Amino acid sequence: MKLMDIVVEEAIIPKLTATKRDGVIAELVAALVVAGCVAEEQQEDFTKAIIRRENKGSTGFGHGVAVPHIKHADIKEMRIAIGNSPEGIDFKSLDREPVYSIMLLLSPEDQPENHLDAMEAIFSSLSQDTFRRFLRQASSADEVLTLLTETDTAIR
Repeated sequence: MKLMDIVVEEAIIPKLTATKRDGVIAELVAALVVAGCVAEEQQEDFTKAIIRRENKGSTGFGHGVAVPHIKHADIKEMRIAIGNSPEGIDFKSLDREPVYSIMLLLSPEDQPENHLDAMEAIFSSLSQDTFRRFLRQASSADEVLTLLTETDTAIR
């Protein structure tokens, strides 16, 4: 699976305004609403579901990145929103370090294999030091898209 197939260009936020984990999640879900990928009436439900999932166990896996995600019956198409926080966010990460880059994944509940494929694509990219560094330094959506395109081409 290629990241460019599921990343929503209009939901890339190079500089998040939220400074707390739950605010970042809400900001990224809101970006998916603005992009037309999530209905406005679903925004609060999805945001709360992701926060509940996050409260069970942090998706901040270390190295300055987090991948909050949910599978939900009301999600029709898999979508990713991406945000960067220059200051860093406390995501209760495994390494206890701040998170600077967040990839939020929404998946249809009835497509568990695709969800796993998407998570594999995300983690194969985020496991590379160079990818994480360039993602964190990206100052525009275009820079993020260029990085994703190069990564999709190199890895897959």
